[in-house]
Amino acid sequence: MKTLIRPALSLFILLSLITGLLYPLLVTAIGQVVFPAQAAGSLIDRDGRRLGSRLIGQNFTDPQYFWGRPSATSPYPDHAAASSGSNLGPLSPALQEAVKTRIEALRAADPGNAQPIPVDLVTASASGLDPHISPAAAAYQLPRVARARGLSPEAVSALVARHTEARQWGLFGEPRVHVLELNLALDALKTPSIQ
Repeated sequence: MKTLIRPALSLFILLSLITGLLYPLLVTAIGQVVFPAQAAGSLIDRDGRRLGSRLIGQNFTDPQYFWGRPSATSPYPDHAAASSGSNLGPLSPALQEAVKTRIEALRAADPGNAQPIPVDLVTASASGLDPHISPAAAAYQLPRVARARGLSPEAVSALVARHTEARQWGLFGEPRVHVLELNLALDALKTPSIQ
């Protein structure tokens, strides 16, 4: 029995060191060297201030900003440590009530907008932290944002077009608009297009 325990214990310790210590340290070091921004969380810094991450949605509620997808996290929206979906099915009364409330909020923020509301503005993503909206969701909000900022719809539309990301490698996913980066670009505009 002793002849079996010693090699088994030695192999266990060796593999624990390799897979539990050396391999994670090596992968972390390679990540820091090859992909430093991504390894640090894809953070967005402007003027010496950390504003967020490219990977996590932000909660915008002011009419002069584009709003992102609703968040399913708690105790507050876009809480990265609580990433998860709501797990509410399509027939769930709680989901139906949440969608109804979100539709009412969008209609109240822009009462003259009769366009159909894109589904991504009233439903949360699987992670509850999605930083993107569809181009249709941006187009729906465009008149409200332009009016609130005193900009022409054409100027805001051009900004949305510049911040619309294509499918990954031209194949995967759908075109999308990164909400935080678009809102930062709006804030960077110095002069309104219309007076």
